[in-house]
Amino acid sequence: MKSIRVVAAAAMLLPVVCHATLGAAPSSSAGVRATSTTSRAALTAPASSAPYTVHETRTADGVTVREYASAANVVFAVTWQGPTRPDMQALLGSYFPNLVAAGQRASRGTGPLIARDGDLQIESVGNQGAFAGRAYVLRLVPANVNVDALQ
Repeated sequence: MKSIRVVAAAAMLLPVVCHATLGAAPSSSAGVRATSTTSRAALTAPASSAPYTVHETRTADGVTVREYASAANVVFAVTWQGPTRPDMQALLGSYFPNLVAAGQRASRGTGPLIARDGDLQIESVGNQGAFAGRAYVLRLVPANVNVDALQ
């Protein structure tokens, strides 16, 4: 009995490995190391009829990542905020080359990256110790969802 409690306590202390990938189902596989994960229905409607759910993860280095999944269980948007940038390749998945292409076209400097490349819209801002951004796939956004309200 005591060994079961020790194993259960150890499992709760270990970080959950989790990431959101645009265009895929919410995931709990390799990617961003998380210290906690929560899920909540969109606040605009009752949980049973909400147009999307929000899955929030906080990484071991303090970055909060939110994945927005449609009723069809497809991630249509991700947002992040924290002292570092998250693993963008893990977050964007097959859309990562769109980010690279948008970054190459944008004038380089210290300003924000706000770009659209194909279906991907990305906004990434920040400086050392304070980064934030969001990325979404326009064709995957559910009807009546205001992407400007995603935080």
